[in-house]
Amino acid sequence: MNTLAGKTLFITGASRGIGLAIALRAARDGANVAIAAKSAVPNPKLPGTIHSAAEAVEAAGGHALALKCDVREEDDVRAAVAATVDAFGGIDILINNASAIWLRGTLDTPMKRFDLMQQVNARGSFLCAQACLPHLLQSPNPHILTLAPPPNLDSKWWGPHTGYTLAKMGMSFITLGLAAEFGPQGVAVNALWPRTVIATDAINMIPGVEPGHCRKPEIMADAAHAVLVREAAGFHGRFLIDDDVLTAAGVIDFDAYAVDPSKKPLPDLFLDGT
Repeated sequence: MNTLAGKTLFITGASRGIGLAIALRAARDGANVAIAAKSAVPNPKLPGTIHSAAEAVEAAGGHALALKCDVREEDDVRAAVAATVDAFGGIDILINNASAIWLRGTLDTPMKRFDLMQQVNARGSFLCAQACLPHLLQSPNPHILTLAPPPNLDSKWWGPHTGYTLAKMGMSFITLGLAAEFGPQGVAVNALWPRTVIATDAINMIPGVEPGHCRKPEIMADAAHAVLVREAAGFHGRFLIDDDVLTAAGVIDFDAYAVDPSKKPLPDLFLDGT
């Protein structure tokens, strides 16, 4: 199996960036894609809405469902999952992509920001999994893929931005728990993280990072695709890195993913030895 044709994906935060790139890669196979995100109307600071994303998915060959959904709101998530099942008959894949970022120290982190990150990143991933799992368990090849780093307790990642690190590692530890609970039931619960910083709107939150030193979101989309077409049984609890996944799939040239191939891409957060 090397295609997502006919599969139904529920992707959070899919109106732009990595989430949209994953949606478009699945769409090229003819997948059904539920675009679950908050952006229903255009924002001059953040391009992309659920509607423009849905149009792009349809244009790429997929079937799209635009769903206004705040992953912090349980009613929103459950309604979006129900609408997806009504439209497509089930859910085969959950992509926990929605994430909030704030790379500041403790004294520069308003509690509103702290709460937002915990609610979107960790709680949102748990809630979406909880809502999707009854349907995933009925799928012949169910996957949960969360965009989270390998668990890391090194203080160098915690000291500069404790709030964000806690929120992101929360997603990682939820992946560990769900994999242990549902992996034996045949659900592939894994995490995927980029080796380098990806050129999305989030890089505006990282001081000193220029797009030229980033890779394009398509590298994460291609890596996610390679993961999602795998047989789910016995494949869980992995913390995967995008270029490792693609190397294993036979990719040897990564320049095509570079925003500027002449510049060395910057390593992403939370990865040691890169």
